Amino acid sequence: MNVSPWVWALTLTGLLAIIAVDLFLINRDENKEFTTRRAAFWSVFYIGLAVLFGLGVWAFAGGRYSAEFFGGFVTEKSLSVDNLFVFMVILTRFAVPKNAQHKVLMVGIVIALVLRGIFIAVGAAAIAQFTWVFFIFGAFLIWTAVGLVRGGDEDEFKENRLLKWAKRVIPTSDEYEGQKILTRKGGRRMVTPLLIVMIAIGSTDVLFALDSIPAIFGLTTEPYLVFTANAFALMGLVQLYFLLGGLVDRLVYLGHGLAFILGFIGVKLIFHAMHEYGVAWAPEIPIWLSLAVIAGTLTATTIASLTIGKRAGERAAEPTPVEAGEGESPTLESDRA
Repeated sequence: MNVSPWVWALTLTGLLAIIAVDLFLINRDENKEFTTRRAAFWSVFYIGLAVLFGLGVWAFAGGRYSAEFFGGFVTEKSLSVDNLFVFMVILTRFAVPKNAQHKVLMVGIVIALVLRGIFIAVGAAAIAQFTWVFFIFGAFLIWTAVGLVRGGDEDEFKENRLLKWAKRVIPTSDEYEGQKILTRKGGRRMVTPLLIVMIAIGSTDVLFALDSIPAIFGLTTEPYLVFTANAFALMGLVQLYFLLGGLVDRLVYLGHGLAFILGFIGVKLIFHAMHEYGVAWAPEIPIWLSLAVIAGTLTATTIASLTIGKRAGERAAEPTPVEAGEGESPTLESDRA
């Protein structure tokens, strides 16, 4: 897929324009919270943009690259849902006011997109030069999948070095001032805690990209498709955060579904590398099969979470016979008589 510099420039300009509209026009009223209704509308809007872009790829580059884009977009979108858990923890930990959460998340996503762009460029250059990189990516994805199945602290927020450095070096005030990033205290110019939260969101997202970027390289090796799929997945993530809300906690089997997808793509990458090195029996998994596996897994885990997981939660919430009779004195049949 040959993408000219002017196409790259036009794409980046369009993405920046969309982000600017989202950041400065959609939520320009500082006293207005981002409601679920607005989140639903803009979530549909961003998904629609991604679909239109994928159809544009189909029209100008063919069905193969369009399928690769859609496969990458769906994968990045599903893996990004896991980010929402950490976003909730960060916003709660820093006590971000609700009317400032949209701006914080949006700027954090912009930071994440820039850092992911660097990561994608490095990964694409490595893959172009060294086929064995596919073995590393594949093994890492399988290792990550095993970690997801075993469980752990993947949803726990931990301050990274960039965030610790920012908190130590940048003069920061103690209180929020609406959606302001800059303020002045005692004649000294400072930043409000909003900037620190933005850095936390953006830098933490890159840690999640350590598995999502290798995963999408397992579906397409085209840097243009990898970047645009990430961009569309991230841009709609803010709206998805407000839309899902408490629903995220009900997706109890999502981790298992994501683990299966990562494991599948990891095996696909290893098979691809073996095929490139001339191993005759190593199959090349077609993109249509990858799409079917990803879509089927996400559908199955979502249905299971909202049905089986819900019933299991209701059973766990029911009081046991001991709990139901707690506080009552035991009564013998002879006493009733």
